[in-house]
Amino acid sequence: MSDDRPAAKAALYEAFAASGKALASGKRLELLDLLAQGERTVESLAAAAGLNLTTASAHLQTLKQAGFVATRREGVRIHYRLAGEDVAQLFALLRKVAEAHQPAVTPARDNYLGPADGREMTRDELLTRSKTGQVVVLDVRPAPEYQAGHIPAAVNIPVDQLADRIAELPADSEIVVYCRGEYCVLAYDAVRLLTDRGRRAIRLHDGMLEWRLAELPLAPA
Repeated sequence: MSDDRPAAKAALYEAFAASGKALASGKRLELLDLLAQGERTVESLAAAAGLNLTTASAHLQTLKQAGFVATRREGVRIHYRLAGEDVAQLFALLRKVAEAHQPAVTPARDNYLGPADGREMTRDELLTRSKTGQVVVLDVRPAPEYQAGHIPAAVNIPVDQLADRIAELPADSEIVVYCRGEYCVLAYDAVRLLTDRGRRAIRLHDGMLEWRLAELPLAPA
């Protein structure tokens, strides 16, 4: 009887490779980043990622075939979500491994996020200080993402509304800003805007993705 283990081994590694192939697209990674914030419709994902519906649907089907996303139907609308927390963990780890070993990541990150003043707050420090009311926690993500879950006591002012709504924030408090995750530009933009307006503002070191993965408390809308 012939030994078919080499073929079986090759088939196994091809099955592993299928997952890697599904991740081999910047836009598909961006869609995973958005879905890490909560369930979204195809239309919402397409708009947020700057894609047309056909292209967004094709990317989502690739992710679904790889088992990374799941769907549910509500009337004519299809809602997508991550298939599990392990997908969010994989996405987060992929970014950190890429930053550590891919030289192109750091300049691309800096070009996208812009200069930072180096002032950040860790999750542990935020948990301690928010309990004593020493800081105002500001979530600058779009409202649907905030409603899907946010840091307890966080105020939601989407970054594109912040200039007009800055008076809603106490003038004498330090403001800790967060958004989707460590590589989310919204918090950087918000801190610059607040600082330019004379407010004391600092970024959370990462964001909602890392907060969820650390299994820290979440509040509904």
